[in-house]
Amino acid sequence: MSTITRTLSNFWRVGFKVGDTKAGTLIGTDRFGNKYFENNEELPLRTRWVDYKVHDFDPAQIEPGWHAWISYAVNNPPSQDPALAYKRRPWEDTDAKTIPNYTLTRGAYKPYSTTKSKITAWEPTAVERK
Repeated sequence: MSTITRTLSNFWRVGFKVGDTKAGTLIGTDRFGNKYFENNEELPLRTRWVDYKVHDFDPAQIEPGWHAWISYAVNNPPSQDPALAYKRRPWEDTDAKTIPNYTLTRGAYKPYSTTKSKITAWEPTAVERK
């Protein structure tokens, strides 16, 4: 949580923006239009963030290279490191699209077994009273 002085100074820099008062330098933009920022004056491990292009955001919309940078796995962002930069593979579609995260929806993956279970549930049998 930011201190009140940091929040007020960010209001002065950024202006009023609902839900977010962070101010930082633009590090780069990915192919989906998401903007990535960094501000080393913020609290530790809260210095990097993403501003999604679509407001109905899903964390699956972050490319792998940018995900590694935003989660502090690497120091250089994909805009500076050619090994992390996105390169289209021959089998990929030419248009940029993401695969949505289907967790907690009807489209979520549900594993099932095709083998017979080694144990069976106990089913009690009750004898009628006389």
